[in-house]
Amino acid sequence: MADNRDFREDMQRIGGLVQEIEAIADPAVRAATKGLVQSLMDLHGAALEKVLDIVADAGERGMGIIDRLGRDALVSSVLILYGLHPEDIETRVLKAVDRVRSQLRKQGCEVELLGVNDGAIRLRVETGSHTCGSTAKTVQATLEGAMYDAAPDMSSLLIEGLEEKPASGFVALDKLVGSPAGLQVEVNPPQGAD
Repeated sequence: MADNRDFREDMQRIGGLVQEIEAIADPAVRAATKGLVQSLMDLHGAALEKVLDIVADAGERGMGIIDRLGRDALVSSVLILYGLHPEDIETRVLKAVDRVRSQLRKQGCEVELLGVNDGAIRLRVETGSHTCGSTAKTVQATLEGAMYDAAPDMSSLLIEGLEEKPASGFVALDKLVGSPAGLQVEVNPPQGAD
């Protein structure tokens, strides 16, 4: 069974092949190649939709199977690709936020889903007073990973509240003890100075 890394590598390989198709100089060959890929996508999409219909016809048990398919990382991504995932993007994002919430709280952060609009996800993070830049980067990476896994079909991701945190608890020596002897630092230039 493929894991997330294998799936991401496959997606990168597919992305590379798509770029190669786009670079084909002969427009007829490029169009035929794109047509072939689209025909395969249409065939697979129709077959997957029929499979889900047959499973759903099994009633409650079938719906449980569809729900399980939607929770499997690999199957979920394929269902999203074909527009067949049993949950909409907002539901998937909300569940992903809930999954990482306790992990973020341990780092002194709270996360809130501000909204999902046409695939654009907006999150707000409230950080504690002791949150440093490295923690902010970890929080950002955690949220980005959770969103990409739950909603690879998103159009954009905006995370508010992580801007410009200091990189660490490091404080420059001159900030602690003042400027070195003899060095004058002008913070506010006098009025009228050019």
